Amino acid sequence: MGESTNNKTQQTRIVEYCKSHRGITSLDAVRDLGIIRLASRINDLKRNGFKVESDWETVQNRYGEDTRVKRYYVEAKEAEKTA
Repeated sequence: MGESTNNKTQQTRIVEYCKSHRGITSLDAVRDLGIIRLASRINDLKRNGFKVESDWETVQNRYGEDTRVKRYYVEAKEAEKTA
C-alpha cells in the first residue's frame, strides 16, 4: 500500500520544521504541526532516503518534573544536497 498524500505532506512539514528549528520532538510535532505519530513519519522519511539522527534530552513536564524526550534531526536526501 502506497503512502497517502497526507503522509507526504506531513513529511514535508517535518523536514521544513527541522530546517528552521533545532530538530523536532513529538511535542513540537503535535503542538506546531498537528502531527500525532511523529515516529511513524520519521520512519517514512528514512525509507524515502532522508538521513535522520536523534538524541535524548531532558525537559520539564507541566508538573515541573524532569522527563526525557527524543529530538530528531532530519537532513536532506543526497539528491537534494547536490541539486
